[in-house]
Amino acid sequence: MTSEKDHILGISWSDSNWIPVLNSSNVMDYFSERSNPFYDRQCNNEVIKMQRLSQDQLPNMTGVEYILLHIQDPILYIVRKQFRHSPQQVTPQTDYYIINGTVYQAPDLCSVLNSRLINCVHNLQSSFEEAQSFSRYHPSKGYWWEFNQQDTAEKDDKKKKKKEEPGSMFQRQRVDLLLGELAKKFPPKFVAPTQPEAKVEEPVKSEPKSEIKQEKTSNDKQSDNNLKPPLEKKPKLIR
Repeated sequence: MTSEKDHILGISWSDSNWIPVLNSSNVMDYFSERSNPFYDRQCNNEVIKMQRLSQDQLPNMTGVEYILLHIQDPILYIVRKQFRHSPQQVTPQTDYYIINGTVYQAPDLCSVLNSRLINCVHNLQSSFEEAQSFSRYHPSKGYWWEFNQQDTAEKDDKKKKKKEEPGSMFQRQRVDLLLGELAKKFPPKFVAPTQPEAKVEEPVKSEPKSEIKQEKTSNDKQSDNNLKPPLEKKPKLIR
């Protein structure tokens, strides 16, 4: 059972004759093609198609049926396979998505977790093996690491040469559409910035400077005279 599920998850289906005219009105007819491996011939849709009844009769029947769950013209359609118990009760079984006319089966939660865990274990095992290749041992020296600088330099050069491929036009447009839908559902709330109140500067009163002239007193004059150096006495020349 697991191998069959993995096989279905790894395949895709498309019909080039339908792709130019594919739209929301004929996508279910496209999905019900006989060459589509994802379509069950014993479903209620096939019974209604063979009896030429209206699709409105599906809720009145019990069993496996296919419905168009999501539409995003002209590139994305999601078809759900479900089991109907009553007109009000259904059990979803599998989802299929159609991108550019190619049909894929959406993986279930168990397959996604299994794939992620296997990827993590593989990366861990590769890192341990690479680390083990650099370890050396000698009875007299013990353990040590020996890195080959040439190999590491070559690996770094290869990583630098590998440039990430830019996203395709479909990927860029798809992201823009998703962001636009999220922005409509959850509009961002903008808070108006508060403007600071303008402070009124008061003019500074300048006081007139009062010039005070101090007159030298007689004591000050005497102190100034005392500070002067004494006159030098020149010797008289006798002829």
